[in-house]
Amino acid sequence: MKIKKNRAYFNVFFLIAFYCLLGCNISFYCLLGCNISNELPGLKIENGIIELHFDKDSGKLLAFRNVDRGYDFIDSESLKESLWEIDIVHETGIKTLDMTSASGFHYSKTDAHNLTLIWDNFKDITNNNFKITAYVSLEKNKPLSSWKIAVEGMKGERVSKVVFPKISGIKDLGHEYLAAPYWMGVLMKNPRSHLLNLEEGKEKKQQWEYPGRMSLQCLALYNASEKFGLYTSCNDSLAFKKDFSYTLDSVNNLTYQMNNYPAIDPEQNSYSPSYEAIIGSFEGDWISAAEQYREWGTKQKWASNSRFKMGLTPERLEKNALWQWNRGKSSNVLEPAKDLKQKLNLPINVFWHWWHGCSYDDGFPDYFPPREGKESFITAMKSAKDENINAIVYMNQMQWGTNTESWEKENALAYAVKDIHGNTRTHTYNIFTNKSLTTMCLGTQFWKDKYAALCDTAVNTYQTNGVYMDQACFSFLCYDAGHGHSLGGGNYWLKNFAELTEQIRENFQEGANTFLAGEGVNEAWLPYLDAFLTLQVSMERYAGDNGWEPIPFFQAVYHQYAITYGNYASLIVPPYDELWPEEYAPKEPLKLLDKKYNKQFLMEQARSFVWGLQPTISNYQSFLYTERKEEIDFILNLARVRNQGLKYLLHGEFLRSPILDIPEEELEMSRVSIYAGKTGKSVTEFQKKYPLIYTGIWKSDDNHIGIAMASISDQPYHANFVIDANNYQLSPSGKVNIINADGEKFLTTYANGKIKIDFMLHPKQLCIVEIIQNR
Repeated sequence: MKIKKNRAYFNVFFLIAFYCLLGCNISFYCLLGCNISNELPGLKIENGIIELHFDKDSGKLLAFRNVDRGYDFIDSESLKESLWEIDIVHETGIKTLDMTSASGFHYSKTDAHNLTLIWDNFKDITNNNFKITAYVSLEKNKPLSSWKIAVEGMKGERVSKVVFPKISGIKDLGHEYLAAPYWMGVLMKNPRSHLLNLEEGKEKKQQWEYPGRMSLQCLALYNASEKFGLYTSCNDSLAFKKDFSYTLDSVNNLTYQMNNYPAIDPEQNSYSPSYEAIIGSFEGDWISAAEQYREWGTKQKWASNSRFKMGLTPERLEKNALWQWNRGKSSNVLEPAKDLKQKLNLPINVFWHWWHGCSYDDGFPDYFPPREGKESFITAMKSAKDENINAIVYMNQMQWGTNTESWEKENALAYAVKDIHGNTRTHTYNIFTNKSLTTMCLGTQFWKDKYAALCDTAVNTYQTNGVYMDQACFSFLCYDAGHGHSLGGGNYWLKNFAELTEQIRENFQEGANTFLAGEGVNEAWLPYLDAFLTLQVSMERYAGDNGWEPIPFFQAVYHQYAITYGNYASLIVPPYDELWPEEYAPKEPLKLLDKKYNKQFLMEQARSFVWGLQPTISNYQSFLYTERKEEIDFILNLARVRNQGLKYLLHGEFLRSPILDIPEEELEMSRVSIYAGKTGKSVTEFQKKYPLIYTGIWKSDDNHIGIAMASISDQPYHANFVIDANNYQLSPSGKVNIINADGEKFLTTYANGKIKIDFMLHPKQLCIVEIIQNR
């Protein structure tokens, strides 16, 4: 028995040596018992870092491996799905084709890096020339693959959607996180569990629309312990309409897919997107993925043409120290702003809702005259400007109330977005009046003229400093043939938004302190808006504990290209529009929120500070300075400290923060907004653990480093850590300052590439640790 056992061991190691001589990469995992050859029959492309295997009889993807890790992202036991799907519109409905619809399959492999897959001979297509071609290529010396599709012989068919690529059977990576650039950015732990627990009957799917709420074209699915994952993105620089999604199947595997939308044109004979899908492995976490995407994204025209980068944003906007977001008449908005400005003694901007004559979320676009009257409004605006207070007013840039007289009188229906069945896109936001809004098509000159005229009136007649364009960073598919744009897919929405903002600005006085802000944030809108409202810093107030947590994904890629602001952080109960039904009005308007939520307010402001946003306070009233003095002092100090470090927190490039031992505390969280928590059927509070110390690192244009630090703790925090200068491309020696509200103070020097930071961060303190390298 002993001889046989030794002989067996000899045979195993002989096989390993044999495969090594053949050039096979035998990983440590193989020695633990995996299939030594790990070789699959069929087609393979490889670049020494990753390799992809396809079935030679159907073209299905069998494996997607990282060679160095010895890891296959695809479950070998999973049922492999079609790499693509095609939706074709018929009079009786939509017919979907996939790989099984083709009787013919061919392929060609020009070299080890490139593969062409062809499907033809479709039995349900009258055009005999109809075929699908997929091109899959591997980048040299990178763990990335590019995927491109072409549909030919389309003439006579109405192709409305092309799903490609569709990667099925993605197995659980372990300790899994999913990062998505939903507006500013969100991160979810255990995304499969979240999808599995979706309500019964609901598709177990998470989908993001681009360009729109998905602010850039990148998703990161990774193992947080192993710092390794799947990177999925797209290199579309022209912002064509598309969707990205992850879907959970019945055996706990994920399917990733990208939906592409061609313009419907029966005369068109072929369709091939001008962009490619990018899929690969990556080392690290969501920050690593953001840095990888940043290499591509910041080279595109939207970055080089961003209004902020080109110096087109008003200087007064750039120097703004604090936003006040109030609602109602000027007495409830501009008067509190004057009080806030006096206490801060720095420039502030007012973000003004509910100034308009119509009811909020149902009476748009009948904004004028203001609810307090023309003369009162203009007088109040002039008074605010005299005290160096700017105000921009809310106007939704795409909604029209279907219950308004103007809807019928101006024949608005003709210019509304239509879906593929000819229906309007109508939604009821207002839970108190239950009156709906309908989305207007930006591709119509009628709507651009209508909205531009409203902006002209707001700025030139009513003397505002600009307009906040609600729902600005959205786009839609419209199938109305009378609008003059391509039917369905394309990038006409963004092109028309560009035309709209140009038309609006034609009426702005040259050199005037006037600007346009918009809801959300998106790379494609960088050349058109001056400021972007990003509210994820306070997402718990409207979303509760929904499994996602906010991350500065967009700032990690584009911070120095965009001014972002916004926060629902409030110390009083959210207001109620006086034009809504009286029966639902609160008995105590402007009632203070319970003190137990005060740390939520501090946490939201701390996130905003360290993530590089212009700070915002919602629903400010002068009595808060006495009733909630500690919290108001916190945000005033925040604004002052930030004002001392604009080279970092306004103009800086996002970097990875050092790993610190940060205490946590279970906080009481309020989930109440103007709608959330108001019907009696939803959760209005919850408890959850959050960090008490917040940090963010920024590199200035002159290559110095600023570490923003904010404490919401009741206890002092010993900031004691070491930074390797090489990790931040700093010289081996220099000095360290602490920037507070009154300026900088010398802390220490450093040498030999090791930067020792050691100081006490006091309770509720905010500061910037500045690292100045020697030249």
